[in-house]
Amino acid sequence: MSLKERIKKLAQERGISLPALESELGFGNSTIVKWDKSTPNADKLNAVAKYFGVSMDYLLNGTDEDGLTEKDEKDIAKDVDRIMEKLSSGEAGPASYDGEELDPEAAELFRDELEIALRRLKLINKEKYTPKKYKK
Repeated sequence: MSLKERIKKLAQERGISLPALESELGFGNSTIVKWDKSTPNADKLNAVAKYFGVSMDYLLNGTDEDGLTEKDEKDIAKDVDRIMEKLSSGEAGPASYDGEELDPEAAELFRDELEIALRRLKLINKEKYTPKKYKK
């Protein structure tokens, strides 16, 4: 995904068009569109990053502050959904404690903790199994 595509996606999530974003940030018309073919000014890139609450590294490379890529995030979300579906359907054993089924609030807390654990595991595995020649 390119820089422009990432910004466009973030803008769509906020319900704002690229021209409206450019206007709000005080950029000229089509400034962001031109970033496909040119390198943006660091100040403008920083303004976009601050506006959306993301890092400049995320805008440029698609990597979060914690080192996870968009693909990693999607993989984690799929894994969490799959595990929660199995638990709630009883496929891998019913989610219960002392014979009582997990209530929705406890299930949501479990989901959050599971996501945190999978994020940490993904980072550990990336560090452990990435060949040295690919490490920065």
